Amino acid sequence: MKLTVRQRTAEAPPGLRAPARVDRRTPSLLPRLRPGDIAVIDHIDLDRDTAQALVEARVAAVVNAAPMISGRFPNLGPLVLAEAGIPLVDTVGSDALARLRDGVEVRLHEGELFTGDGPLARGRVVDVDLVRAEMDEARAGMAAQLDTFTRNSVEFVHREEDLLLHGQGLPALRTKLAGRPVVVVVRSVDHEEELTRITRFIYEQDAVLIGVQRGADALITAGLKPHVVVLDPRDADRDQPSPKALKSARDVVVRTDAGLARATAERFEKLGVRPQVCETGAAAEDLALLLAHRGDASVIVGVGLHATLEEFLDRQRPGLASTYLTRLTVGDRLVDARSLPVLYSGRVKTWHLLLVLLVGLAAVAAAVATTPVGHQWASDLEPVLRRLFHDFQGLFS
Repeated sequence: MKLTVRQRTAEAPPGLRAPARVDRRTPSLLPRLRPGDIAVIDHIDLDRDTAQALVEARVAAVVNAAPMISGRFPNLGPLVLAEAGIPLVDTVGSDALARLRDGVEVRLHEGELFTGDGPLARGRVVDVDLVRAEMDEARAGMAAQLDTFTRNSVEFVHREEDLLLHGQGLPALRTKLAGRPVVVVVRSVDHEEELTRITRFIYEQDAVLIGVQRGADALITAGLKPHVVVLDPRDADRDQPSPKALKSARDVVVRTDAGLARATAERFEKLGVRPQVCETGAAAEDLALLLAHRGDASVIVGVGLHATLEEFLDRQRPGLASTYLTRLTVGDRLVDARSLPVLYSGRVKTWHLLLVLLVGLAAVAAAVATTPVGHQWASDLEPVLRRLFHDFQGLFS
């Protein structure tokens, strides 16, 4: 009797398989990412904006040659990725990036990265609990960052005193801001929700809308039109507003370094846009706030702006000092969009008052009708009402 021999199919090794997209410069990597890719980066203290861009790219996992959180300050990027359910591995080392070819299929399993040739590198698996614990520890190390921040602020004041204190160098906008509320929109993690919550305020108060970088496109997506667009050509292409957003605005203000005003203007004129150029070291969102402040806006509502110390430090940009000093300059005019719904209940409309008046009259009439005088009035009015009713019927007979 012949026995049938079953052949076992080889089981696929465990882990996540996907193409690896590799680049030491994360801004250069982001435009190349496709859904399902494993992003391999070398980005110490991953910031929130970059993390959000990785989430939007729908990557399958993120492998970092550097620590996600170094301990210098509680950066917010790893928490965004972890809460989005994206597998994270860090501290795999720079050698792994040097030996890994872009686009090759890799396998990621329990913190270890494999290629077709076998194990390539091992790192540390990062989850939500680990991120929260390391963020708590990093808060204790913020003193050194604050010391550096203070020195940078003093240097910035010396360079930008005329702009901050006197508004010198700010362009004159064609859009009227004086006495009107101004909404400054910056694209960030929560900007869509914040913008939705204040849409009623925007329409009822006829607010001026200033879109910063891709914040202008966020306004268009929400069905709104930016009056002013403020941008910084230094930032990555993914942060730049679309030509549609630029052409829809009445004013386009471009931040540039000293001596580059003419070249910067010519670059945008080729797109059919005639910008106003401001030579300053301030960040684009800070320039937008200064424009609203010097334009004598009645109130400035910030959508997607960085509001806490941790958010400031998370930016990791030279503009940190400008952000801090700009907030001091703008002062109590600035309101965070997350707080506005608590402070603003809406404009009282005419039909609201008429409705209250009618309800009040009905209540008075009901009260009078229960009195002897009310009964007498009803008896006297009955013949008059009958005659009016018959006359009304006669018009249509």
